[in-house]
Amino acid sequence: MTYCVAIKLNAGLVFLSDSRTNAGLDQISSFRKMMVYEKTGERFMVLLSAGNLSISQSVREILQTTQLTERDEAEPLTIWNARSLFDAARVLGAAVRHVHERDGAALKRAGVDFNVSLVLGGQVRGEGMRLFQVYSAGNFIEATPETPYFQVGESKYGKPVLDRVLTPDTPLDEAAKCALVSMDSTLKSNLSVGLPLDLVLYEADRFASDKIVCIDESNPYFRMLHDSWGDKLRQVFDSIEDPEWSGSTSTVPIMVPTARCRPLQKITTPRDKLV
Repeated sequence: MTYCVAIKLNAGLVFLSDSRTNAGLDQISSFRKMMVYEKTGERFMVLLSAGNLSISQSVREILQTTQLTERDEAEPLTIWNARSLFDAARVLGAAVRHVHERDGAALKRAGVDFNVSLVLGGQVRGEGMRLFQVYSAGNFIEATPETPYFQVGESKYGKPVLDRVLTPDTPLDEAAKCALVSMDSTLKSNLSVGLPLDLVLYEADRFASDKIVCIDESNPYFRMLHDSWGDKLRQVFDSIEDPEWSGSTSTVPIMVPTARCRPLQKITTPRDKLV
């Protein structure tokens, strides 16, 4: 399994991925899930992948050479000459379909699902930043101000903090901290996600990035974040009042009548009705 998250903000983009893959308890390895494509001054793109490792590696390899031929185009479309990130996402979708056409039937005969999830984000000169999630069929959706992030892989543990913190106006460094907390929550709750991590920050309209870091267990910032987040969660939890069942000493009693529902009725004899 894996966990990747990409965040689109007014200030830029944040990408974070783990590197653990496993095919059973005794086959755990590290493979990077992030690729960075940069042509300084012209385009900057990041690709995140989750799902079947052989499929995602094939897609990434083919993406380098995939060409879309359009009747109204003077030359075949690739990720390196696409005039928009939308067109780059189309090329990525074509690469996914190419792998499916080549390997899908054989995988099905072997009882293996064609399972790959991809996120492509960045900026091409002439337009603003964009972020896409690409599915196994090669189709895709785009991030919006209402949905400023995409997750692929083991996403449920890291989602709450993203929903509570992120807005389009969130500063880049704060969003990076939020992404790392999201990853730390996932690492804590799921053994199929693991270090090291790859983190990339992209500032709008730069068409390049030097904020690229690999984070392992010795990284001082991540160790501080891991310890602080756990301690602060415990402090906040301890600061919340315990439920008071009698209601006599609390301004927020838990046992109060409601107009919407009644408490559960006990079943005390075999003759009692369930409804």
